[in-house]
Amino acid sequence: MNVPVWVNGELLDPAQASVSVFDHGLMVGDGVFETIKCMNGASFALTRHLDRLKLSAERLGLPEPDLDAIADGVRACLAAAPPWPLGRIRVTYTSGNGPLGSDRGNQGTTSVVIVGAQAPFPESAAVTVVPWPRNERGALAGIKSTSYGDNAKALAYAKERGGQEAIFGNLAGDLCEGTGSNIFIVRDGTLITPTLESGCLAGVTRALVLEWHGGVEADVPLSVLKEAEEAFLTSTTRDVQPIRLVDDTVLPAAPGPVTAKAMRVFAERSAADIDP
Repeated sequence: MNVPVWVNGELLDPAQASVSVFDHGLMVGDGVFETIKCMNGASFALTRHLDRLKLSAERLGLPEPDLDAIADGVRACLAAAPPWPLGRIRVTYTSGNGPLGSDRGNQGTTSVVIVGAQAPFPESAAVTVVPWPRNERGALAGIKSTSYGDNAKALAYAKERGGQEAIFGNLAGDLCEGTGSNIFIVRDGTLITPTLESGCLAGVTRALVLEWHGGVEADVPLSVLKEAEEAFLTSTTRDVQPIRLVDDTVLPAAPGPVTAKAMRVFAERSAADIDP
């Protein structure tokens, strides 16, 4: 089934849906995006995701996106799609057409909504620590930008070595995040996730785990990951995923008791409230 794509207010057949080759999102990665989970035809945490889209756009210096129009686009695409048990909504917002260099154009922004089915993640994950650090002081730190080349390269590196996700440290040598996930560790019985100052993305699932389960935000050395009692990843489409292997180091439990509780609480609370 060809699910329509929403582009700048129009619902289009995928074969006709397109953006210009001069769009700066394509040319130089000058845009932001959100991935939103959908279950049985309903989006999850849409308000939080669109609020973050607005914040990312502001921090990148883009005009404020029309969140009401984008939300309408999400609903229109979902209405035309099968009620998949698990699906993915991709919202992309760019600065629009521009010149061939880094200067932005003035022809208006581009907004796109695409939905598709999502395969469930494995019950646990093997992760690979990559040799390239996140720049916690960079202009794109904490922005969900379409400039994703470093993530693509890191994930390919991880998969070549048997990992399912790549883990970054930062310039300070501290644990940071995955290519499309946040990371939590259990140390001395305490659930810890890196601070936003580490350069990691302010993940929606990360925030919900902290609100619903509890935990502390603290900067810890990257080396601590291999010494963790437990560890897990969070992201929009994986929810809470235990980590069983870090490079060649097997963690003591996947899931351990803290992770199992976080998984249970998240499942219960997200089932009770589709837009927390």
